[in-house]
Amino acid sequence: MDGQAFGHDAPFYLPQGDECDIFAAAHASHLPLLLKGPTGCGKTRFVAHMAARIGRPLHTVACHDDLSAADLIGRYLLKGGETVWVDGPLTRAVREGAICYLDEVVEARKDVAVVLHPLTDDRRILPIDRTGEELHAGPGFMLVASYNPGYQNILKTLKPSTRQRFLSVDLGFPAPAHEVPVVMRESGIDESRATLLVRIAGKLRALKGQDLEEGVSTRLVVYAAVLIAGGMGFDRAVRIAMIEPLTDDPEIRAGLLDLVAALAG
Repeated sequence: MDGQAFGHDAPFYLPQGDECDIFAAAHASHLPLLLKGPTGCGKTRFVAHMAARIGRPLHTVACHDDLSAADLIGRYLLKGGETVWVDGPLTRAVREGAICYLDEVVEARKDVAVVLHPLTDDRRILPIDRTGEELHAGPGFMLVASYNPGYQNILKTLKPSTRQRFLSVDLGFPAPAHEVPVVMRESGIDESRATLLVRIAGKLRALKGQDLEEGVSTRLVVYAAVLIAGGMGFDRAVRIAMIEPLTDDPEIRAGLLDLVAALAG
């Protein structure tokens, strides 16, 4: 978990559609926003970019199975022989008028949703039972959450009562015309090789639900490009950055490598 303020130097993000306008409108209207999309499609970068553009501090929380409401709100800790209250990232964001981003919120424990509900309606309050406080979120505060619908199952899903408290934006992998410039900028690779990497990524993504559980992310495409720009051979970089992370099955891996060889000529 970390807090960051970016000033005016926004991290690079190339919009896929009107998501930047939607984010800005949600912030201006004091509304929470839910980002849906596959792993590595740019959700976290998008939030960092928008926090910098809007000029608000950003507190990012990587949600996991053990993340509880207390982790977000805060707890009493022993410091120097005294018991003191320490705010969690959500509480700090509410106090500061910052943006709080809950990455993969569906991974968190169920008690987290109960804490979020009063912050995602017209009350915009955060009750802290341990201290007796009831914090009212200022105009700068915004709650943003994300999750990957492709991983949802009956045990890990957002209830309608929670999902329908958020505006929602669906972020998929960028179209090639958008993804190639991203890969070039992030790695320094030339256009022809970036185009080939993106083409390979598209073919691998088409196999999702057949041989693969998930398609190759833009993040992994950039990793491969960085390795190539650093002098590694194309085939080797693709194998360790775009093939090996996708599967442990040797037969599937061999088939994917054959596909890459055919595309790369």
